[in-house]
Amino acid sequence: MNVYEAIHTMLAVRSYADKPIPADAVRRIVEAGWLTGSSMNMQPWHFIVVEERATLRQLGALARSGPYIAEAPLAIAVVIERTTYAVSDASRAIQSMMLAAWAEGIGSNWVGFHGLDAAKPVLGVPETLDLFAIIPFGYPAQPIGKGKKRRKPLETVAHRERFDQPFTG
Repeated sequence: MNVYEAIHTMLAVRSYADKPIPADAVRRIVEAGWLTGSSMNMQPWHFIVVEERATLRQLGALARSGPYIAEAPLAIAVVIERTTYAVSDASRAIQSMMLAAWAEGIGSNWVGFHGLDAAKPVLGVPETLDLFAIIPFGYPAQPIGKGKKRRKPLETVAHRERFDQPFTG
């Protein structure tokens, strides 16, 4: 799948099949985050790859916005340093990992952004760092349509030259 097709068709997946993700696919997903550009090449991120069922269940219980982590075969916790561009850089890395996974038929969804401090001890995250997000990954439990997104019309959110000039591309 090319990158535009992945962007066009990627949907949030919150229910996962009981099927492991091959090690080579896990590596490609992690590498997609690692290879993402970052401001001044600071790379203020750490990726914790979680595949142990007990840990996934613990994370699902602790992440209020993502109890479905418990049924995923894989989660990647994204930990950030407290720097000016860490949120932006980590967000870019997360999107790269999610797109890389989707291109292989693996679904995901972003969990967190706030409220994950209770999960830090489970993952051994030092107090000097922030647990930014946990991304569960897995093959969708049910077949899902690709590209059936509900979006505002492009001309209402994209503008040309000035805010009040619709982009009609």
